[in-house]
Amino acid sequence: MTATAAPFGPVPTPAPGRVLVDGARVATLSIADRGLHYGDGLFETIAIRDGLPCLWQAHLTRLRLGAGRLAIPMPDPDLLLAECLDLSRGIEAGVVKLILTRGRGGRGYRPPREPVPTRILALYPDPTPPPGTREGGVAVRWCRTTLGENPQLAGIKHLNRLEQVLARAEWDDDAQAEGLMRDCHGRVIAGTMTNLFVYTGGRLLTPRLDGCGVAGTVRALTMDLGPRLGIGVAEAELRPADLGAADGLFLTNAVIGVWPVRSLGDWGFDVGRLPQSLMAALGTAVHAPDIP
Repeated sequence: MTATAAPFGPVPTPAPGRVLVDGARVATLSIADRGLHYGDGLFETIAIRDGLPCLWQAHLTRLRLGAGRLAIPMPDPDLLLAECLDLSRGIEAGVVKLILTRGRGGRGYRPPREPVPTRILALYPDPTPPPGTREGGVAVRWCRTTLGENPQLAGIKHLNRLEQVLARAEWDDDAQAEGLMRDCHGRVIAGTMTNLFVYTGGRLLTPRLDGCGVAGTVRALTMDLGPRLGIGVAEAELRPADLGAADGLFLTNAVIGVWPVRSLGDWGFDVGRLPQSLMAALGTAVHAPDIP
């Protein structure tokens, strides 16, 4: 069985029977859930291949980090894995979105003293990337919407994504695959749904995420694989001009894997100048099932 492919853009709702809320096959949520009221929670977006989650350990590590930051009790990892496997059984290629909220609470910001988290897992179709993406690269634009700074939330994948929603609403042209966002100081941070790597002088640079942005699972994988292949990787404070002078750019996330960038606004890039050994290694590693 294969989940029905969807165009990369608006993603359809999960298939009937492919949603679990606290382990039950239902698609309803309490109106009192703090995830609905305040975005009080976290999420992970996990690629599925042959019924198994990819980069599972990396997703679990980030979820655990976020739960610690927000003081939300972390669910049993074995339970999460069992539910993910149950949901994705028989699926050749798909996406599971795992949401963890603080659970129910009364009106007001004050969280309950003993929260009972809500866990939601939903299976979605595997999106179809733009034609020729891996060979020819994608077109990317700049976003006007900026990212606010908050070191306590930087790096984790919390549910508050209005900045990304506003940024993604800036264009409706399928020819533009992604938009890059800056912080309030003009520093380049990430795409609306991706992390950014800049290839320059034989090494990779990726924006620092100590003030805002999401530390992606494939970002971490890239930073690990690069040195193994003799390619230096470093976090850096990047400005738009640094991108324009680069040999190449590419974007990463757990669903798309790797997207070489062929253009950013008026700038063009030769995707052939990117380190092909790393591109190939990432292409294989990103969607490799990773469970105990």
